[in-house]
Amino acid sequence: MDLRRPIALIGNDTLLDDLLRLAAVAGCELERVPDVEAMRQRWAAAPLVLIDDLMAEECARATLPRRGRVLVVSHGEPPPSVWENAVAIGAERVIELPVGESWLVGALADVLDGPAESAGRVLAVLGGRGGAGASVFATAVAQSVLRRGGRALLVDCDPLGGGLDLTLGAERQSGLRWPALRLTGGRVAAAALRSALPGRPRGRGGLTVLSCDRAGPGPEPQAVAAVLDAGRRGGETVVCDLPRQLTDAAQAVLDRADLAVLVVPAEVRACAAAKRVVERVAGRGVALRLLVRGPAPGGLTPPEVAEAVGASLIAAMRPEPGLAGALERGRFPDRGRGPLASAATTVLAELSTESRRREAS
Repeated sequence: MDLRRPIALIGNDTLLDDLLRLAAVAGCELERVPDVEAMRQRWAAAPLVLIDDLMAEECARATLPRRGRVLVVSHGEPPPSVWENAVAIGAERVIELPVGESWLVGALADVLDGPAESAGRVLAVLGGRGGAGASVFATAVAQSVLRRGGRALLVDCDPLGGGLDLTLGAERQSGLRWPALRLTGGRVAAAALRSALPGRPRGRGGLTVLSCDRAGPGPEPQAVAAVLDAGRRGGETVVCDLPRQLTDAAQAVLDRADLAVLVVPAEVRACAAAKRVVERVAGRGVALRLLVRGPAPGGLTPPEVAEAVGASLIAAMRPEPGLAGALERGRFPDRGRGPLASAATTVLAELSTESRRREAS
């Protein structure tokens, strides 16, 4: 008996066949139990419980203890009594097939991930002007998560940026990029996503990258939403590199982000360009912070840049020694110290604060 398998108490053989088919699509093995007493033995330990509308009444009479991750499944619209029984057993939701097939496949696939140790977080990174260094900083934040033993998902939402896998130095790694992923929304399992993408595992943590390609379209907003939701459920820190134009995909990120960081060089023209970006981001309701990148050719100070741009300053960052050469050689610097690492640490601390505030609101 594998305690990691979902259990199913299903009296309808046709429905059982459908559930076994959906479990196979999800890559998840389903264990059928014959009756309520057999289910009671597995009730507390099973990661997910499926009950059909025929057996829901028996479960309600059995007065099983309340627990999470219980689903009632039916073919078509269930009768009113099913909703009453679902409430009695504390079911998370009632799923109608075939309408709910996509959602149920995702829920079954999520069992492979196991419970996340902590809630996932979403960070959006934008440049105040072209070449501001947003892609580099987004990659540095993801690397910082990896150094701390966490899981990071680096998401490229700029189809004209040349591919974030190049910035990371992962362009030769096998795995899917946005054009080949073919997501249209719905629910995606975090484990399935990680296995399909290029990445760098490290102990219990890891860094995966979902990059745009050198050719082909960028992501659609529904696909971006599905990826971000999967990262949250998987307890990952999702770091998104956004274009300044705020495409539909970029707006989908901002609507779900806990924090947005705008990278602005300490230059007069960059301040003028960044101010327009701030005005557009402000309409999405996300917390926005400013990261000022040196050097300052005209002597602009970080507080002066923040005042000109109209955003709260989170950190100022000196130039990273040897960065340009390392990127040209395809080796992103993975240092635990230095301007990039220090700024990434500061941003991750603010991301944690904003994530907790968002959950509490």
